[in-house]
Amino acid sequence: MNVNGVSSSANAYKAYSATAAKTAKSAETAPEAKTADKGVVYEPSSVGKMSDSERAALVKQLNADMEARTNQLTQLVHDMISKQGNAYGQANDIWKFLASGDFTVDAQTKAQAQADIAEDGYWGVNQTSSRIFDFAMALAGDDEEKMQEMKDAFEKGFKMAEKKWGGELPEISQQTFDAVQQKFDDYFASKKQTITE
Repeated sequence: MNVNGVSSSANAYKAYSATAAKTAKSAETAPEAKTADKGVVYEPSSVGKMSDSERAALVKQLNADMEARTNQLTQLVHDMISKQGNAYGQANDIWKFLASGDFTVDAQTKAQAQADIAEDGYWGVNQTSSRIFDFAMALAGDDEEKMQEMKDAFEKGFKMAEKKWGGELPEISQQTFDAVQQKFDDYFASKKQTITE
């Protein structure tokens, strides 16, 4: 029977107990701080600043959420195509098939798609542009140079999506592009304003 895990846990507990005892003893012997003389001490807020671990957690959460939503969208498109029974759409270029608009959908699928792309829907302009910008911000860590790289990467990705689509993307995609660009512009403007102040 292997007891290494139990032994190492016991040793860790002993080490912690010894450290805690030393800390308590030094706190007892330390001279008492005179807080009455100092008054109120101002400490600047760290609101808006994320630690590396907070950024990593946000990126992980955004990735998981995007994967789940992408799977949902993939399933929605798959169901639509399957019900359509259009072999061309399944066997060839799905993006050109969708861009053509030459398909019909059942009422339930249409209602779900409309809810998803509504103004407050998950794939709507507001939520999608916020997710894209938040993801860029989490990766860049509030570094202006890296944020410019994120903006460039976003623009490149959008052009790649247009190419894959086979031309100009739908209006909602154009509106989302504009909304993301505005978020980047606002970010850079706030940085310039902070510098001039």
